[in-house]
Amino acid sequence: MTHIRPPASVNAPAADLPDWLVGELRSDHAGETGAVMIYRGILAFARDPAIRDFAQRHGATEQGHLDLLEGLLPARQRSVLLPIWRVAGWLTGALPALAGNRAIYATIDAVETFVDHHYQAQIDRLDAERIFPEIRALLAHCQEEEVEHRDEAREAADAPPGLLLRGWAWLVGNGSAAAVHAARRI
Repeated sequence: MTHIRPPASVNAPAADLPDWLVGELRSDHAGETGAVMIYRGILAFARDPAIRDFAQRHGATEQGHLDLLEGLLPARQRSVLLPIWRVAGWLTGALPALAGNRAIYATIDAVETFVDHHYQAQIDRLDAERIFPEIRALLAHCQEEEVEHRDEAREAADAPPGLLLRGWAWLVGNGSAAAVHAARRI
């Protein structure tokens, strides 16, 4: 996995950001909080050294994304639902870890597919409005690493997911969408 160099420091004070962008950054922060917890949930139960390495590496990357967003979004503008996102994230990692490697990889694929589209929508709007190129660069940096996580999970999966895992992936993707919708506002 190639680590992407993070963009230069973002200098836009949160007070100068449009409301829509504050909501998006709030949802990004909540999502990265949940992502850190997904990998912690995996590590709580996974014993396979390859899975543990996968979870430790990607968890560290997600923590880096969270740190970048915390530097951009003041605490008062973060989601008040963070305790829920932490528990939901941990369960989203722990449950598939109990089921095995295929479930872990299907979960990461589902989460990161959603995140790729989520970040792309924000990048597209920033491009269309020609505003905040530093924030756009930060989001593109995070997106590229999330896509690497998704692709690594897809590559490591030893077979396509069966019906049960496809149902789980659907639940994870739709749960992610619902969490984003709530985090934008609360």
